[in-house]
Amino acid sequence: MSRQFDLIVFDWDGTLADSTGMIAACIREAAEDAGLAVPTLTEARSVIGLGLQEAISMLLPDIQPAQRQLLVERYRYHYYARDEQTALFEGAYATVEALKQRGHLLAVATGKGRNGLNTSLHNSGLGRFMDATRCVDECFSKPHPQMLLELMDELDVPPARTLMIGDTSFDMQMADNAAVARLAVGFGAHPMAALQVFDPVWEAHTFDELSLWLLNNA
Repeated sequence: MSRQFDLIVFDWDGTLADSTGMIAACIREAAEDAGLAVPTLTEARSVIGLGLQEAISMLLPDIQPAQRQLLVERYRYHYYARDEQTALFEGAYATVEALKQRGHLLAVATGKGRNGLNTSLHNSGLGRFMDATRCVDECFSKPHPQMLLELMDELDVPPARTLMIGDTSFDMQMADNAAVARLAVGFGAHPMAALQVFDPVWEAHTFDELSLWLLNNA
């Protein structure tokens, strides 16, 4: 079967890893620890996909520097206490392995930091399949296109042969900004309605649907 895309770029949290509930809980617990107004679950999920500093600025635009520092410290405390326990979505490993065996270049573009992503790649076993990765502490936060532009440049793949897969509007907008096709997944952080406005090539409501589409169409 001929390939439609040479490079497939995955978001991590909420796309490959079933972690959005954990991240939202950590945001809320960190706010409580810092003595700040605790965001609702919907509000906490709405900033998943951004870098931590950008997420804080969106949730709490008037926060003071000392409060910001404490919030960051408490979020990281809660996050790293749980991150190693975060599982991939069922079928994610097999799907990534199958795509690699078919000859696709694979990459990750994530709002996670480098240390966190490296740990997740190692613990999940997916690191062996990834040709390149970009993290928020190396690039501008999504939806800026820098992550995708650098991945395409490093792997020598044009936008027309690249697919971005993600669960947030930030993923979709980043892909749009980079002139890259995007596939929306509705089992992560943001509701599908927020992703549909960016004209994705496909909408997957379960990981099984995502896997089936990729193996038949990518």
